[in-house]
Amino acid sequence: MDKLIFSAKSAFILAGSAAALGLAAPTAAFAGTQATNMPVSATVTANCTISASSVLFGNVNTMAGNHDSTGTVTVSCTNGAPWSVSANAGNGASATMAVRRLTSGANTLNYSLYTSGTYGTVWGDGTSGTAAVSGTGSGASQTFTVYGRIPSGQTSVPTGVYTDTVSVTVTY
Repeated sequence: MDKLIFSAKSAFILAGSAAALGLAAPTAAFAGTQATNMPVSATVTANCTISASSVLFGNVNTMAGNHDSTGTVTVSCTNGAPWSVSANAGNGASATMAVRRLTSGANTLNYSLYTSGTYGTVWGDGTSGTAAVSGTGSGASQTFTVYGRIPSGQTSVPTGVYTDTVSVTVTY
């Protein structure tokens, strides 16, 4: 038992002596300091996405007056990015932006797309009296309405299902 007490005392005395003499864990010696700046940067680029809903005219009586319908275009662009949405003439035979053509086989049914419910400005690419729709991105979805009209007076158009596809493009 004396041996144990002596050993514990010896260990305690040795540890205390080592600490007093600076023999504990070695520490690094620093001669000075120096600092620098590390540049950090990022560039936010303009980006947009676009989607469009259908303009569905449904059942059309060509013997009656104008037949109107609407669709929507949704644009999401980077906050602050200017954008412009244009539309082509569609796929109908001999179509123009002012007079687009729905087709059923060799038959056509004239229609137009407009930028407002007053039906005064044809939606197109900004040429030949048409207008594109423009805005500035907010980082959130921005939706505008497209106004479609099948004009009256097309009484010789035969029955059938008439379709067309218009290409819609966002430029930013």
